[in-house]
Amino acid sequence: MSSIPSTSSATTAQSTDTTSNSSSKTINQGDFLKLLVAQLAAQDPMNPESNTDFIGQMAQFSTLQATQSMQQNMSSMEAGDFLGRTVNVQDSDGTISQGIVSQLQLNSGTPSIIVNGAAYTLSQVLSVQPTSSTP
Repeated sequence: MSSIPSTSSATTAQSTDTTSNSSSKTINQGDFLKLLVAQLAAQDPMNPESNTDFIGQMAQFSTLQATQSMQQNMSSMEAGDFLGRTVNVQDSDGTISQGIVSQLQLNSGTPSIIVNGAAYTLSQVLSVQPTSSTP
């Protein structure tokens, strides 16, 4: 009986260690499957996890991935709406600039706009106006 709690403690320590190592990056499907295999290998044979628990975990992870993908797609579409418009943007040092969005970029799935030759994230946009044409 005393070996069962130590197995649980080892599993907890292993998952905590894995979490702290990957805190600087996002977990992907491969990482999730590695954790799932480790969880299966370390489970108590006298009290195994049910299949529905594992299926629930996989469904939650799939939903999270789909939500993140949809969020990136929505941000990209929003950035596309800025193309050709006049924007006010704020630099990291607090300087506010105005210019026309001339280009869009995707860096690791994160959209940015190019204004006056400089790249800005969408969070740096303060306002958006239609570009007025001069006769």
